[in-house]
Amino acid sequence: MTYSVSASTPTDIGGFDYVIIGAGSAGCVLANRLGEDPKVRILVLEAGGSDKSIYVEMPTALSIPMNTKRFNWGMQTEPEPGLDGRVMNLPRGKGLGGSSSINGMCYVRGNPMDYELWSALGAVGWHWANVLPYFQRLENVNGGGPLRGTDGPISVTQGAAKNPLYHSFVQAGAQAGYAVSRNMNERQHEGMGPMEMSVGDGKRSSAAVGYLRPAVKRGNTRVISHALVDRILFENGHAVGVLFTQGGTIKIARADREVILSAGSIMSPIILKRSGIGPAKELRSLGIDIVADRAEVGENLMDHLEIYVQQECTQPVSLFSHMNPLGKAMIGARWMLTKGGLGATNHFESGGHIRSRAGIVYPDIQYHFLPLAISYDGKTLAKGHGFQVHVGTKRSKSRGWVRLRSTDPSDLPRVRFNYMSHPDDWLEMRACIRLSREIFAQPAFDAYRGSELAPGDDCKSDESLDQFIKDKVESAYHPCGTCRMGTDDAAVVDPRTMQVKGVQGLRLVDSSVMPQATAGDLNAPTLMLAERASDLIQGKMLAAAPDAPLLASADWATNQRSREIVYDYAGDRDSLRAALLGTA
Repeated sequence: MTYSVSASTPTDIGGFDYVIIGAGSAGCVLANRLGEDPKVRILVLEAGGSDKSIYVEMPTALSIPMNTKRFNWGMQTEPEPGLDGRVMNLPRGKGLGGSSSINGMCYVRGNPMDYELWSALGAVGWHWANVLPYFQRLENVNGGGPLRGTDGPISVTQGAAKNPLYHSFVQAGAQAGYAVSRNMNERQHEGMGPMEMSVGDGKRSSAAVGYLRPAVKRGNTRVISHALVDRILFENGHAVGVLFTQGGTIKIARADREVILSAGSIMSPIILKRSGIGPAKELRSLGIDIVADRAEVGENLMDHLEIYVQQECTQPVSLFSHMNPLGKAMIGARWMLTKGGLGATNHFESGGHIRSRAGIVYPDIQYHFLPLAISYDGKTLAKGHGFQVHVGTKRSKSRGWVRLRSTDPSDLPRVRFNYMSHPDDWLEMRACIRLSREIFAQPAFDAYRGSELAPGDDCKSDESLDQFIKDKVESAYHPCGTCRMGTDDAAVVDPRTMQVKGVQGLRLVDSSVMPQATAGDLNAPTLMLAERASDLIQGKMLAAAPDAPLLASADWATNQRSREIVYDYAGDRDSLRAALLGTA
């Protein structure tokens, strides 16, 4: 084993079959599934600490861990040129469960066509029929339908939707000419309807809860927290171990079979680069010895952006009445006693997926409806009753990057998304606002609709909308794509094995391998990805689903909206591939 450290000789903590870097969503899944073989010894290295906290566990408290140093790396972007130099917040989970312990708990599989697009972009084998069984394997859906799982590690529930505004949003969407979906995670993704959340028995259902804790209980999985990984160690191009620091002590963990990197879309490319895998020019500029020259490591960074369209509510039915100290205390007390009430929900209980314009085969706009006018981080609250949609596009063509600031593992990386750098992004984001206004103007909201709080009645022209977008658009916190999988030579990861190209003994499994962001929140797809990858690593595979519909509007080429989403492309993959690649 070769390594070079100046401070001291590392402490060898022994050998393991698999050393997994990162106890986030993917790492937790892998530890559990690979550890089902009692003869396998697994080590999980996590930079953060325990996830055990009432604020992590209580769904309504989601903004607290998201803004707490203990659970969040505290990253920010470089100034974003397309947003007049704004520096954007970039929360990333740090601790057991990773971002599944701080996210908004929205459970969205994505559109089945997302995975057909993955395959068309080079991720062979990742068709909808192939990934559906892995969504089913991970789910424990309360009252699930025929395409759902009911005994998996992640609890999935719909909210009680007692607030009338949730129903008004769905009704308004139907009145505006959009389809209604009974459940966007079943046969029909497109349209308006109820949303699901990764919550069970009133508590957050994170990857740490569902996967990692049971894995550790088996006795063959060890977790080392507060382990800051420096780099992966190689001998003759083969990964043989991991160098990390814990409590000021430099240590080595040896991997007798493989190292698996699951540190997320931001940290995985950074660890690869410190290990000598990445663009040669960048590595040489920092004095890093090159193990494999892989130009796309850290490139192709994607994200979902969203904007708030906020409306005054003329009746006192929104959540505003509970936003005072007494109201919050009562919510907390009820949750502590019963794990029920408003403390047991993320409050995103209805939403939707629509297309921004004709000629888009499947939705590229997502809605999260909230019966309150407030920012996602909870820092900005309207002065009275209101409601809003978080609305944004799902397949932005803008691409960014993640690069080393230095070779010091404690230095956070440089990140630039290049938000709104493609002209289509402006067309689609303006459509988000204008289509939202049209929905809010429907009769279903007549009893509740007051003045528009944001963007405001005076914001109508393209120029004024563009400035509002520049000033107010926010990340939905779904970075992906920085180590994309594909069969072409430039791709970083082989989609058939999850092996990092150019080296041996190293797999990469997390959202960084996604060749395209999905049409929805990313946590459920990341869990699915790790479920399937765990089988690929072990050389086995679940059979493809016999019932895997690929539904679209029959007139998508000429109409932006439809009340019926019934045309099934499952038997016409060649036409679908052409349609997908034409709008990707």
